[in-house]
Amino acid sequence: KATLLTPFDLEAGKLERVFGTLVGRRIDYADLYFQYSRYEGWSLEEGIVKSGSFNIEQGVGVRAVSGEKTAFSYSDEISFDALTDAAKATRAIAAAGQVRRIKSNLPSRGKNIVPLYTDVDPIASLESGAKVSLLERLERKCRALDPRVAQVMASLGGEYEVVLIARSDGTIAGDVRPLVRLSVQVIAEQGGRRESGSSGGGTRGDYSHFTDAVLDGYAKQAVSQALTNLESRP
Repeated sequence: KATLLTPFDLEAGKLERVFGTLVGRRIDYADLYFQYSRYEGWSLEEGIVKSGSFNIEQGVGVRAVSGEKTAFSYSDEISFDALTDAAKATRAIAAAGQVRRIKSNLPSRGKNIVPLYTDVDPIASLESGAKVSLLERLERKCRALDPRVAQVMASLGGEYEVVLIARSDGTIAGDVRPLVRLSVQVIAEQGGRRESGSSGGGTRGDYSHFTDAVLDGYAKQAVSQALTNLESRP
């Protein structure tokens, strides 16, 4: 709510007004889907950062179900006016259709929710310089394993996503989804022959996941693949 409703002055009363615009005699069910995402990416090659990216996306989708039909509209702008316009468009699309009752498939409201990951913001969990150092450390680990390693390419990415769903039955549910990933590709060269190997992984957490032990595992797997390919026979 603090990310997707409060900054845009969308308290519960305004959501109810949007549903009032949306839900009519021919609409059986409706929901609003809010989403905010921040992405970043870092790429290292030949010992230097070759590329970097940062992106922010946000918006809201409006869905209505009328019998067998489903109508959907969306807006990149999160505001009461944009929501109202999207609701009117969705209702117009779903105006025709068979009216029937739809049973809610929600779990009981008192049921405990077991968190599968934290709500940490991975992008803010590490300074930019430290992210570059992480990639450089992985490159050094790969090169130290075998002198035949001629090139190392590594990429690091993070994502912070917040979603919120408001249903026409009054239910509101949300989730905060962190994600980090790290990948490495190694090219080994011997006698004019070049072969590659790759490795990597990630987690729904922050960059602290990539400890020296984890980096060692990625480096060993990528180099092992490259050397196995280098020594393979037809």
